[in-house]
Amino acid sequence: MVIEFLTFGVNAGEREEWLAVDERTWSKFLARQAGFVSKQVWSDHCANGQVHAMICWEDEASWQAIPAEELEAVEKSMGRWSRECTMKVFDVLKVVDADRA
Repeated sequence: MVIEFLTFGVNAGEREEWLAVDERTWSKFLARQAGFVSKQVWSDHCANGQVHAMICWEDEASWQAIPAEELEAVEKSMGRWSRECTMKVFDVLKVVDADRA
C-alpha cells in the first residue's frame, strides 16, 4: 500500500466549506479510481491553519495511472477553494489492527 500525504493551508473559519467542496470534487473523483483504498482528512492541533489528507492506494502504479488532464480538471473544479499543497509519499510496511494486536 502507498500513502499520498497532502498538507493544505486552510483557515479555521473556512474549513467546513473547504471540506464540503473537497468532498464533492476530490473525494468523489478518487473513489472512482482503480486502486483507491481510502481517504482521511485531519486537522492539525499544532498548526490550526493546516489540514492533512491521507489517501491510501493499493499501489503506486494505480495512483500514477490517473491521467494528468483529469487531475487538472478536478483541481480546476475546486474553484476559489483550490489550495496549494505539499506532498509526501509513504510505503506502508506494516499494519496492526485492533483485532490482531
